Amino acid sequence: MSILRLESVTRTVRLPDDEPLDILRGVDLEVSVGDHVSIIGRSGSGKSTLLNLLGLLDSPTTGDVYFDGRSSDKLSSRQRDRARGRDVGFIFQQFNLLGGRTALENVVTPLLYASGRQFWKREKIALEMLDRVGLSHRAASLPDKLSGGEQQRVAIARALVRGPRLILADEPTGALDVETGATVMSLLDDVAESSGAALITITHDIAVAALARRHYRLERGVLTPIDSPRDVAPTAGTAPGIEASDEEKGSDVAGEPDAREVTA
Repeated sequence: MSILRLESVTRTVRLPDDEPLDILRGVDLEVSVGDHVSIIGRSGSGKSTLLNLLGLLDSPTTGDVYFDGRSSDKLSSRQRDRARGRDVGFIFQQFNLLGGRTALENVVTPLLYASGRQFWKREKIALEMLDRVGLSHRAASLPDKLSGGEQQRVAIARALVRGPRLILADEPTGALDVETGATVMSLLDDVAESSGAALITITHDIAVAALARRHYRLERGVLTPIDSPRDVAPTAGTAPGIEASDEEKGSDVAGEPDAREVTA
């Protein structure tokens, strides 16, 4: 059963000189419950823009995004917020944990917006999720007392604590060493699979992308299915990931200009 579907999606912004800039071009993607999909692309390929659309944070310029069979255009702002909070879990490269809050308090946070049993049993549920990622013994620890791998496991627990049906992992191992990153990805895949959630990993790291069961390449805003991330040859000296080209390094995100430079 499809949980997320993109049909002929485009995203265009206007530059300060009023020239249009196409960031995504005719993107088609369907993700079913239990899928693990990787999207690999270099900086400036449109990954951040695509992530925002997948997570119901933005709307396409043209085309349709369907979440659980409903077009996102038909959802009110409140409905989109509720669907995102209830059904989508985000995992980021920089963890984004709340400083001054314990691991347990960080994982509890999403449950503050829940209702019924999830709200009233929030600490118990959060502790169970920490135990699931092997960190129940660190529940009282603050983020600055945790290693990078432990912080990312707390972030995974926080993303999964409400039982989302879709998990979006944005460069989830980018701030970790290779060995820790492999452990974290294995954990994320196991937890997602056991819960039946769909997992989309957006990365420039070929090794991370290879862990998925379906693979796509995003280049210059065009999303193309590939047999293996190994089919995407990295620039010399940049393995295991893909580095930006010289042209792309000239901007914050090539093809995805700094929002401060784009007119509404």
